[in-house]
Amino acid sequence: MNNEGLGPFRLAPWFSPRPWGRWDLQPWYGPEAFARTSEPVGEAWLTGPASVVETGALTGQTLAAVVDEQTEAVLGDGGGEEFPLLVKLLFPSDKLSVQVHPDDTQAQAMGQPRGKTECWYVLEAEPGATIMLGLKPAATVDAVRAAIADGTLEELMEFVPVAAGDMVFVDAGTVHAIGPGVVLLETQQTCDVTFRMYDYGRPRELHVEQALKVMKLKTAAGKVRPVAMDRFTRLIEQKYFVVDRYDVAAGGEVVVPTQGPGCLVGLTGGGTVFGGAEGQVELLPGKAVVIPSDCPSIVFKAEVGASFVKCWAP
Repeated sequence: MNNEGLGPFRLAPWFSPRPWGRWDLQPWYGPEAFARTSEPVGEAWLTGPASVVETGALTGQTLAAVVDEQTEAVLGDGGGEEFPLLVKLLFPSDKLSVQVHPDDTQAQAMGQPRGKTECWYVLEAEPGATIMLGLKPAATVDAVRAAIADGTLEELMEFVPVAAGDMVFVDAGTVHAIGPGVVLLETQQTCDVTFRMYDYGRPRELHVEQALKVMKLKTAAGKVRPVAMDRFTRLIEQKYFVVDRYDVAAGGEVVVPTQGPGCLVGLTGGGTVFGGAEGQVELLPGKAVVIPSDCPSIVFKAEVGASFVKCWAP
């Protein structure tokens, strides 16, 4: 297949029901979020393998199918076999389980292609909202095992207050949980291996021994300070992903360089992405526009004041 000139394309989110999710996802999404489920929705997978293209010549294909058919165009030379970043919106109305993810080495020993390092960009936060991020300094593996058994694991966790605009890094091996009252944009390695350690008595499977093997007592997890760059703000720069925020005034435009496979995610307002043979695609809040690796740069023009993030794999 001739991949020359493959341009940006927009994906429809894939909605995942969760017991801690919400029945109302406004203003991000309407009734379409519940078309496949009669349960509360906790996650909108913006670049999931089952997310479907809704613009241009690729309309109707899943992201997985597009990557399979046009691997080099989307991922670049040597870019692997699947889109490297899973970008989601999370909508918790209750605490998520206390959980942990393996790193690359641990995941590959289990037969998985990669581990799961992630970050959370806080889009909304009610007063007093918190996350649990890492273990207290005095925690030991034996203490964690005992706390899981007697229902006191939260007492060993570090509680971190969060507000809109915070960026939080969560490296693999960090014991963590998200609290209610927030909306988060999560950027992570494409991996869904989660070991659930504690779930507040909810009737879901736990993976205690697997979790204890992959958890780390000390990690690099924590809040990350933004860095002002030329016409954008760098929210985080890590081994597996970089997340930049752009704020464009009504009628303004900005050139967005591409440095590997990635996507734009609309946050507020609206505008048009120009680039590649397809010409143009509208960027909307709560949706991702994939920027193929063979697209050298794109231009975003804002019809109204707009904010978006670029998430890309370096």
